[in-house]
Amino acid sequence: MSTNLTSLQVNIITPDGTSYQQDDVELVVGRALDGEFGIMKGHEPMVAALQIWPVRVKTAAGEDMVAVFGGFLEVKENVVTIISQNAETADYIDVERAMRARERALARIEKPTPDIDLLRAERALQRALIRLQVGRRD
Repeated sequence: MSTNLTSLQVNIITPDGTSYQQDDVELVVGRALDGEFGIMKGHEPMVAALQIWPVRVKTAAGEDMVAVFGGFLEVKENVVTIISQNAETADYIDVERAMRARERALARIEKPTPDIDLLRAERALQRALIRLQVGRRD
């Protein structure tokens, strides 16, 4: 495979298949376990474990956000590949459902009972907040 120095391509893959694909990308911004990153064309090869966080994909036409729920990122020859258990674009996110999930998680965290798994509630809250951040974009 030859290196393409004129553009950057982004592929986000889940067990259900490719959930997002974009060519002619100018910048990809996300958050790995060790901090935030930005990738432009010509970036050195890298692999990183991802946090639950929105990935921003900037093109000349604008910016897309994709809620990525962990996983791994690889950069190689101007192709950014993200493999995640789940990734959702704004048009897939049900904002009302995410708001209800946020409220349920907050209630569990604020008034825990012995049968509540706090770590699970905190992760549910984080997922709901990321969905709201991505889903509310105009």
